Amino acid sequence: MTKMLLPTSLVGSLPQPDWLVNRELLSSNTPPRVRMRDLWRVAPEWLEQAQDDATVLAIREQEQAGLDIITDGEMRRESYSNRFATALEGVDMDNPGTVVSRSNQQVLVPRVMGKIRRMHPVEVRDLQFLRAHTDRPVKITVPGPFTMTQQAQNDFYPSEEALAMDYAAAVNEEIRDLFAAGADVVQIDEPYMQARPEKAREYGLKALNRALEGLSGTTAVHICFGYGHMVKGKPAGYSFLEELAETPAKQISVETAQPSLDCSVLAKLSSKTIILGVLNLGTQDVETPEMVAERIRRALPFVSAERLIIAPDCGLKYLSRESAVGKMRAMVAGAAIVRAELEGQTAATHQAVQTS
Repeated sequence: MTKMLLPTSLVGSLPQPDWLVNRELLSSNTPPRVRMRDLWRVAPEWLEQAQDDATVLAIREQEQAGLDIITDGEMRRESYSNRFATALEGVDMDNPGTVVSRSNQQVLVPRVMGKIRRMHPVEVRDLQFLRAHTDRPVKITVPGPFTMTQQAQNDFYPSEEALAMDYAAAVNEEIRDLFAAGADVVQIDEPYMQARPEKAREYGLKALNRALEGLSGTTAVHICFGYGHMVKGKPAGYSFLEELAETPAKQISVETAQPSLDCSVLAKLSSKTIILGVLNLGTQDVETPEMVAERIRRALPFVSAERLIIAPDCGLKYLSRESAVGKMRAMVAGAAIVRAELEGQTAATHQAVQTS
């Protein structure tokens, strides 16, 4: 992994090209929990090849923007969660269920009719392809067990907790294989911990700890208020965050830009590296580097620079490609401004010590 000060990374996704997906259909629907095959513009027999090509473009755009830790842009995914969640045994995909989403809408979800088991690696080829096409550190994301439990209709298990624990076992198996295949960082996406904090405290942390059990690689947990494209009025504080201090995850990913987060809460995560969200994804407008730099400076009283990774608030999936590229470049430039300031302060301090 890179040892530089204030390295930059995505949270996960980039916009998929218009020739790959129907972006109008994508943006007019909530993130799909069951499969949404109508989203793809490419015939099934050519889809994997097209997704490979889109992934190479996503990697190159990140490299050209100057990012230090690279993802696959999630080019193969209809949503951050359904690629993994719909690949598990125990789910009836022909007869989906319904739940109320975090935005209070009825949505189709996997119907759990049997024991949840991982039948085979789901994202390992994705990681291997990413690893083969960049020489920079790489990160890949998996949906968290608590979030998948909230995005499923349980018609089998005696409790949500029991379902979450089997999802956690499946996630743990997947992460082990992803590290074995060359992942530098594996991130677990758990946005529903913020949306449903009481249940997250009741059993979500237990499930997350099971998903992270016995892992030796660098793990991250992303917790957010929802895609900026869909959620506009965000609070300035998390309902569930400091509870993650006791988990085995080495990194915690938070959004601070769109909600103008009170960064003092980050002091309660003193043992963690913070993936600091500094790009507002509720607007297509591209930040200036100085705007990004100021958002980084807001966190520095509460988190040492050595424990910061600079990132967007959430996935860039719903932005235009032009906006996403512009925001990435601004993020890299903003991080460079603060890095130079910090290195200048260190050099000045060193000089003062030598002359004293």
